[in-house]
Amino acid sequence: MATLTSKTPVQTYARTGGAIYLYIVIAALFGEMFVRGSLIVAHDPAATAHKILESEALFRLGLAGEMLTVVCDISLAMILYLLLKPVDRNLALLGAFFRLTFTSIYGVAKLFEIAALVILDPVDYLTGLEAPQLHDLAYMSLRVHSLGYGASLLFFGMCCLVFGYLIRKSGYLPKILGVLLEIGGWGYVVFSLAQLLSPAFAAKYLFPWIMLPAFPAELGLALWLLIKGVNVQQWEEKALKGGGVVPG
Repeated sequence: MATLTSKTPVQTYARTGGAIYLYIVIAALFGEMFVRGSLIVAHDPAATAHKILESEALFRLGLAGEMLTVVCDISLAMILYLLLKPVDRNLALLGAFFRLTFTSIYGVAKLFEIAALVILDPVDYLTGLEAPQLHDLAYMSLRVHSLGYGASLLFFGMCCLVFGYLIRKSGYLPKILGVLLEIGGWGYVVFSLAQLLSPAFAAKYLFPWIMLPAFPAELGLALWLLIKGVNVQQWEEKALKGGGVVPG
């Protein structure tokens, strides 16, 4: 069932994945809470534009940090697949595909934050548009980013459900982390669908509360992989039972 031909020890994969996951959690929190949370003013394009231009370095830092998470997410998808394929190779592959799909949509959504910066750039080639129009365009771009980000969470939620199930069944990672990840995954799925069906309802009644259970799950998994790794003996037993090759 599990085949790992690399000579890299499984514990190295686990701890590398933990470090990558920890960065993703920190960068996502920074981007959402400290950047967009402080710079985007709901229903006020002019105030939002003023805050972004006033703190452009902060906005760019958050954007760069989150773009780097796209690189990290691709790497993490591979690592989680390698760590969990002894449980069920096909499901581990499905989980990796869900995460890659999420990453693709998320990366495209980030382009709309870049577009907002371009629109607000104080240059002289947008002479046909007045400042209020530019502010409206930039705000609309940020709204598309927000809705695109929300849409991507449907696939991230499915990834959490699959990987959570595999962690719960693995025996070489704590079962509670798998349960928490599954609960968090349902939160992401419900929020994403609710935002597509009724953005106002999702923003008023669901965000961010429905996604809070995912935080301890993801942070806990990141720290566990970084500090403890996996139970190598049990991982090897599952890999060998599946006819896999245990890494050196």
